[in-house]
Amino acid sequence: MYEPLKTSEKLYVQFMVSLRCKMKVEEELNNLGVSFYKVDLGVIEIHEKLKESKRLLLKENLLKSGLVLMDDKRSILIEQIKTTIIELIHNSEELPKINFSDYLAEKLEHDYTYLSNIFSETKGITIQQYMIAHKIEKVKELLLYNELSLSEIAYKMHYSSTAHLSTQFKKITGLTLTYYKQLKLRRSMNLEDL
Repeated sequence: MYEPLKTSEKLYVQFMVSLRCKMKVEEELNNLGVSFYKVDLGVIEIHEKLKESKRLLLKENLLKSGLVLMDDKRSILIEQIKTTIIELIHNSEELPKINFSDYLAEKLEHDYTYLSNIFSETKGITIQQYMIAHKIEKVKELLLYNELSLSEIAYKMHYSSTAHLSTQFKKITGLTLTYYKQLKLRRSMNLEDL
């Protein structure tokens, strides 16, 4: 584990959602000669406070790749909420055992009601709706791989039952789980006919 110096700084980047984005950020930091501790989804930890001229260059270079270096504290907090949800649902093997609202409040060191209000005001949806949308995307991915049964997927994604998962999936996508799986199979069969 590294020990950040007192002069270290955290920078926040919007739209940083993949390994490729992280690699691009690292490349830009190296090109500018900026020494960093680590680059995670949405967050860069650098060794010392960035000079304004380098900050502007970094901002311009990242923007060319569709990444936004953020300055506004409210936007940064919204991005931290989104990144936490994305990491939790898409990049971790196991969802936390504690209530998600407690997990988010503890991780971001803010009261959940405050986080929830800011998120809703800014994004026009609740944190819960955002999380459900990502859970459904993860379910689609798991269905695509066809390695887990529906009950295993429901358990992995912390649904109380397969029926609960099915109801939420249909509400969000308009399709049943079975029909979605059949569409996937039909698409792969059509590709084999080419």
